[in-house]
Amino acid sequence: MDPTRIALFDLAEARMRWAEQRQSVLAKNIANANTPNFQPNDVPPFARLLSAGSTLAPARTQSGHLAGSDPTGLGGAARHPRIHNPDGNAVALDQQLTQVADTETTQTLTTTIYKKYMALFAIALGRTG
Repeated sequence: MDPTRIALFDLAEARMRWAEQRQSVLAKNIANANTPNFQPNDVPPFARLLSAGSTLAPARTQSGHLAGSDPTGLGGAARHPRIHNPDGNAVALDQQLTQVADTETTQTLTTTIYKKYMALFAIALGRTG
């Protein structure tokens, strides 16, 4: 294990990049809410990106332990059927704004966790204040 590389910070960085990309895609969707025949886009769920990046099986430390299950069903998000306006546009502003709020919450949570861990490291190193 490399003590200079902490997996939690790498995960937080990847989550922030994902949230930034999603905010950009959602902003484009909202900006094109009145564009004829525009179809909204979204990025794949973060859980799917994590599961695609590595396959980690739970360790069985005792023969009586059950084998772990594959969490592939966790990353799929339910998609609402797209209702088209008479001009062919499928952007639902209420849905897009809900996704923007969800992504903002994700960014805030990730930033808060990052800051808390940095504060814990500062305490461990004796740098309080």
